[in-house]
Amino acid sequence: MNVLVINAGSSSLKYQLLNTKTREVFAKGNAERIGIDGSFIGHSEHGGPKAKTPVELPDHRAALQEIFKLLKSVDVKIEGIGHRVVQGGWYFPESAVVTDETLAQVREVAPLAPLHNYAEADVIEICRDMYPELGNVIVPDTAFHYNMPEHAWRYALPRDVVERYHIRKYGAHGTSHRYIWRTVNEFTGGSTHKLVSCHLGSGASLCAIEDGRCMDTTMGLTPLDGLIMGTRCGTLDPATVFYLYREAGMSIDEIDTMMNKQSGLLAVSGLSSDSRDIRAAEHEGDEKCIMAISMYNYRCAQLIAEMAASMQGMDTIAFTAGTGEGSSEIRYKVCDLLGWLGVKIDPELNEIQSDDARVISAPDSAVKVLVVPTNEELMIALDVEALLS
Repeated sequence: MNVLVINAGSSSLKYQLLNTKTREVFAKGNAERIGIDGSFIGHSEHGGPKAKTPVELPDHRAALQEIFKLLKSVDVKIEGIGHRVVQGGWYFPESAVVTDETLAQVREVAPLAPLHNYAEADVIEICRDMYPELGNVIVPDTAFHYNMPEHAWRYALPRDVVERYHIRKYGAHGTSHRYIWRTVNEFTGGSTHKLVSCHLGSGASLCAIEDGRCMDTTMGLTPLDGLIMGTRCGTLDPATVFYLYREAGMSIDEIDTMMNKQSGLLAVSGLSSDSRDIRAAEHEGDEKCIMAISMYNYRCAQLIAEMAASMQGMDTIAFTAGTGEGSSEIRYKVCDLLGWLGVKIDPELNEIQSDDARVISAPDSAVKVLVVPTNEELMIALDVEALLS
């Protein structure tokens, strides 16, 4: 099935047209700075170089119109559209076909992810309007975590507050974690039962997966919780918010912006939110960058152990996403901190670069360690095929 996968943000739109059987990617690209001066579209076909074209994009409708024009040159019939939706809230335990009702639900839960869900709902509506003959599918990032055990998702707050405002651990990156489980399970011939999936990128989360079921994850009500990330602080004492409000005179919006966009690796290093820049400075002896990487590795190892505890053990760890796939050094240091659990990396295997899933643990490691390139677009496309065919 030929599926167009769309990932819409507040001022951006990524897309990929692929076939679910052959896994061939016919075209992919991104529209950036939507509604802002200097907007452009980067587009590539059949694995070729990306051509960047300046084009006026006043809104998402204009961006989609330009993208569909570009896709006509590919000469591939689109048979369905899959939409990545960041927050499925309390409505989506799995992916769902777009209807008037499900689209309204995406908007209803948008306060949990206001920068994403509103834009995603708008794009879904535009696609239905432009191509009413095509089926659309909602694939929420939160769906994979929906049915984790109650003791993992429930917060120790008054029940009336929890129920009235739908407060719980929702998690994120569920589509990626689900793909990692599927790939690792196939790669190991079904011998994996307790997997800790490590999605380490600018945004980062871990997921404990036991025989295909999410048992716990590190992100919470929002993606701010858990690991230290590029610009997000990760877990800290919630009273920090009250303290800054009372003592520093900061507004709730200022604290929100600081914790989501001005913290994390950027704040600790004082240099960059990109771990590659920080690692380069670390090697040159920059003390702030040394501390940033040390904190990152420590927190990652600590939370891997926490995820293992939710399953009463682990037999496999899988690293994925930009940092997880790209940094052999961070993988090595994180696993070295888990040596007390019998985790052991083979240094030579760890340095191999590949686009395929691969084992990097030593033969005598108590836990198998893999690097698995993620493919959220394929996972979304497979859901489209399953629901529309």
